[in-house]
Amino acid sequence: MLTPTYDIPSLPPKVDLETVPILRALAHANRALAELKGRASSIPNQGILIDTLALQEAKASSEIENIVTTQDELFQADLFPEGLQSPAAKEVALYRDALKLGFDRLRDDQGLITNRTLVTLFQVLKGRNDGFRTTPGTALLNEANGDRVYVPPQSNAEIVRHMTALEHFINAGNSCALDPLIKMALIHHQFESIHPFPDGNGRVGRILNVLYLTSTGLLDTPILYLSRFVIRSKGDYYRLLQAVRDDGAWEEWVLYMLTGVAETAGTTLTLVEGIRVQMATFKRRLRAELPRLYSQDLLNNLFRHPYTRIDYVVNDLGVTRQTAAKYLDILAENGFVTKHSAGRHNYYINRDLVALIAGG
Repeated sequence: MLTPTYDIPSLPPKVDLETVPILRALAHANRALAELKGRASSIPNQGILIDTLALQEAKASSEIENIVTTQDELFQADLFPEGLQSPAAKEVALYRDALKLGFDRLRDDQGLITNRTLVTLFQVLKGRNDGFRTTPGTALLNEANGDRVYVPPQSNAEIVRHMTALEHFINAGNSCALDPLIKMALIHHQFESIHPFPDGNGRVGRILNVLYLTSTGLLDTPILYLSRFVIRSKGDYYRLLQAVRDDGAWEEWVLYMLTGVAETAGTTLTLVEGIRVQMATFKRRLRAELPRLYSQDLLNNLFRHPYTRIDYVVNDLGVTRQTAAKYLDILAENGFVTKHSAGRHNYYINRDLVALIAGG
């Protein structure tokens, strides 16, 4: 049997996590996060941010695991889930579904993040009905040369013990004096080191990050996703994960995560502001050029669904299919959206919004 090469510690680890570099980075990250939280509240319908940003996070997080899909394929798969989808697009859609389910569970459970929820996220993500690993033999390998890098806990009893302790630490609230952002870094490392599931640990761990930020009140909605930051610094991410296990390099790991929060908050802030400006411009044009067509519900639909279809407008506005089709065709004729066909279906793209979020 394989034996773990890292003695998973109780949290918090017995090291100084309030060094001058950490406190400096922490102040910067908290300021950036607070600004993002405040600016996000200016979007009239928070579902717009949750839906559009969750799909982008799903795409980026899946790319870390070498599951790659195009922007257009991703949106079309979301638009026509009953149609043919590539395996990659299906995986990305499942990640988005798991993320949104996690947010719903967070509200249902009064802000607690339970192992029951994490198991459910894994089940949705992987389309299976088991949970924590029960079979020994798991080892993490170097992608480049296949060398064994790390062996996580092997027995189910050990995994359950460590995950129970982690659940308590996640939900400890004020009983832990550490800043929540430092705690998030510790939680993420601990989860990835326990590696509790047979597959999908990286993606579940990244969902856990944003659920934790939301549970602490640092965010109102889960809109800060670190996956793009991890993609850009993938080598550092894996190197620093392992440096903690090999050398106890907690400071470097925490600094990496705080840098990721600050940078990601900044780029997300730019994206949120771009969405706000586009919505305001779209609204002014719609009221000026097509005043009989304008409604806030229609505006919300076109920004919540960058690729929209007649059924979405019927559901969101409570109109007939004939009326919904008429609205969308008028919008297309006047340059607000572009009309496309897929088989017997028509769909309509908010091109400016798609360009914004694809480049965000």
